[in-house]
Amino acid sequence: MIDRCGRNIDYLRISVTDRCNLRCIYCMPEQVRLVDRTCILQEEELLRVARAMAELGICKIKITGGEPLVRPGMPSLIHGLKEIPGIQKVTMTTNGVLLKDQMADLAEAGLDGLNVSLDALDETCYERIAGKKYLQDTLNGIREALKYPEISLKINCVPLGIPEQDLCDVAELARDSRIHVRFIEMMPIGQGKAFCGVAEEEVKNLLERRFGRLIPYRGERLGNGPCHYYTVENFAGNIGFISAVSHKFCSECNRIRLTSQGYLKTCLQYTTGRDLRRILRSGGTDEELKKTILEALAEKPEGHAFLEKAPEDETEKLCMSQIGG
Repeated sequence: MIDRCGRNIDYLRISVTDRCNLRCIYCMPEQVRLVDRTCILQEEELLRVARAMAELGICKIKITGGEPLVRPGMPSLIHGLKEIPGIQKVTMTTNGVLLKDQMADLAEAGLDGLNVSLDALDETCYERIAGKKYLQDTLNGIREALKYPEISLKINCVPLGIPEQDLCDVAELARDSRIHVRFIEMMPIGQGKAFCGVAEEEVKNLLERRFGRLIPYRGERLGNGPCHYYTVENFAGNIGFISAVSHKFCSECNRIRLTSQGYLKTCLQYTTGRDLRRILRSGGTDEELKKTILEALAEKPEGHAFLEKAPEDETEKLCMSQIGG
């Protein structure tokens, strides 16, 4: 699908739930209001949207949440997505807490890649950020995932700018294992507005003081999105950066998002989009579904305005767990 700015939109991020077993301080407030489960799209509804998207040109899908593994039936959904003609890759972002027990089923279903969110390796710091004492569960999930070399494995770390968060410790995970560690710049969305975060250059300088020079990676593409990678001497994996604010990449954006309630978002910052659930549950045809998707795409903004003052009535006010990571 080519949008009005000439960008090829081939990547769909599907949120399957607004629930999560963590309460990360930049993502999901403790008192967040959860929607009734009847409002969340069912598996067949998700597959119907994915089939329509594939016919329009989507070929890569990322499953997100909330925490997708708190929703039953993830292997079945992944298997169904992989069966859709045109879908080349299905990956998932998870906090890893429930990963160990589900990893075998996810692999059997055909999952192509995993991104595990992990912001600290220190127990106390992890609990402060995540709100729960589940660090060892996440680490156990990562160890289990490493048993499946056919599934790419990445760590997502959000630098918060708090002194006790040791970013170098997280980066070390890429030293001895086939893991790519990515540092994701804080997005001023929802709870994220309360944190200044740490810019890419500051994180890069910090890592270079510990590990030596970061050399731009020139190998094959390592993912679906805008992450740019560096190699580090004696590291088995790479170090990556996703820096939407300091290194704006909107001109290369290739993604759209579907919330767990079936709202199609074309840009993370704005509320612009279309309600696909209404079509799914009111007897709408597949042609109507595709027509509505294309209408939304025709209004996809040229880029975000995080550093400027965007119109208040157009700016997204939901937290990340409600939108989908």
